[in-house]
Amino acid sequence: MGINTDIDINKLELASPKKRMQAFVIDDILISIITMILLWDQISANNGDIVNMLMLMNSAFIQVLFLKLIYQTFFVWYYGATIGKQIVKIRIIREDNYGSVNLITSLMRSASRIVSESIFYLGFFLAFYTEGRQTLHDKLAKTLVIND
Repeated sequence: MGINTDIDINKLELASPKKRMQAFVIDDILISIITMILLWDQISANNGDIVNMLMLMNSAFIQVLFLKLIYQTFFVWYYGATIGKQIVKIRIIREDNYGSVNLITSLMRSASRIVSESIFYLGFFLAFYTEGRQTLHDKLAKTLVIND
């Protein structure tokens, strides 16, 4: 891929941590809603028993991780942004040429994002200390998050 001509490099503006956090929350709410829809029969059969509900959620852990991986990978690859990022008007680009993210890069970013989440979100804190506001998954995938 060549340089993205849709982006004026002189006006390139990194997304703020606030916008990134808003997008994260929106995406997590959407994933939660999708999970509830997929598990609705089992959820409704629990009759409000919180212990059974927690056990159900724990048993669906791998499926939720897989759903996150698919969601993040597809939307970042196909649209350059997840639904949450689209709502807050930010998107992901390659740091080397400011072009669109390909499928492999998107998959790598999504998988390493799940790792960052799994280790107490530590990978996300890098964004506060790196020049490009890059998280661990941005660093590994060589991506930037910019205002759209």
